[in-house]
Amino acid sequence: MKTTTIFLIICFACVASAMGQGKYATKTGQINFEASVPSFEEVKAKNTDVSAVLDAASGNFAALALMKGFRFKVALMEEHFNENYIESSKYPKATFKGTIQDFDISEVAGKKEYLIKGTFNLHSVDKNMEVPAVISVNGDVVSLTAHFVMHPEDFNIKIPSIVSNKIAEDVNVSVEFNLQQQ
Repeated sequence: MKTTTIFLIICFACVASAMGQGKYATKTGQINFEASVPSFEEVKAKNTDVSAVLDAASGNFAALALMKGFRFKVALMEEHFNENYIESSKYPKATFKGTIQDFDISEVAGKKEYLIKGTFNLHSVDKNMEVPAVISVNGDVVSLTAHFVMHPEDFNIKIPSIVSNKIAEDVNVSVEFNLQQQ
């Protein structure tokens, strides 16, 4: 874990130092997910230490979340998430790399909807995705929010039958990034 963290810091520093005009980044993005079902305990978590980079000239976007950064209300649920489902020691991170379609930062007035096409990697499985996003620009900050649905089985995440009725098949995910110009 320590080696992974150091590697990520070095990579992010290299990317940040190589950035020029039109590059935006954050280390404090947020990902929330919920997989609750009625009549059972809430299955919900938040990670507020997500890194992301946007190249405004090309529309290329990338994000990285460390899996142990997700926080649950119930500590036991967090432990099960990391040890039994996500296997955070074996698969410590999730990444998304893609391109914002038809993105031109000069055309963003107020909020504008875009489609981001890319590859999501979780649990060492790549999945091509198209994610609708809302982007706004305020000075040197680009804000990006998105909501989408994921399915654990798409990433070879096994939910034991004993708890499968307590966890929704559709995992609702929302992301929020306020990227600062570099």
